[in-house]
Amino acid sequence: MARGGTEAFPDLGEHCDLEDCKQLDFLPFTCNGCQKVFCLEHRTFKAHSCPKAEQHSRVVVVCEVCSMSIEKKAGEEEKIILERHKDSGSCDPIKKMKPRCPVKRCKEALTFSNKSTCKICNKSICLRHRFPSEHECNLRKPQVLMATRNGLNCRDKKNNSLSSPPSIKAC
Repeated sequence: MARGGTEAFPDLGEHCDLEDCKQLDFLPFTCNGCQKVFCLEHRTFKAHSCPKAEQHSRVVVVCEVCSMSIEKKAGEEEKIILERHKDSGSCDPIKKMKPRCPVKRCKEALTFSNKSTCKICNKSICLRHRFPSEHECNLRKPQVLMATRNGLNCRDKKNNSLSSPPSIKAC
């Protein structure tokens, strides 16, 4: 007898292996731990109480000093992992400090999604202060390189043999 399907299509889909569910799922999931088949609702280790969940899941501990995540292996205690990490020399409190908006009294952390660079002063600031009037922009105008005329008008140049005749003004 086939594990799933309907009378018309006996090989299509499988029933969820959870005792209380047995739902016919056309896109079933096979658990990496216990190798049983589950529906969308029961596919996670926690949802079907997988006995081999700890062997296949990844658990991390976050260091409070440097915000680095350290993978926890089965049977290890968090305190031992954090002590080993601090003793290894890779724990640096400077890594935890995020760049902040330089505007007075603004405590916004600058991330890639809320950071803007001022085109006038080149400061990195938060989106709330992105306009020059909102932050202490020194309002230096960008230097525009313009062609120099050496004090002469365009039509008064020396060697003006290829110039066009003066335009006629309309009344």
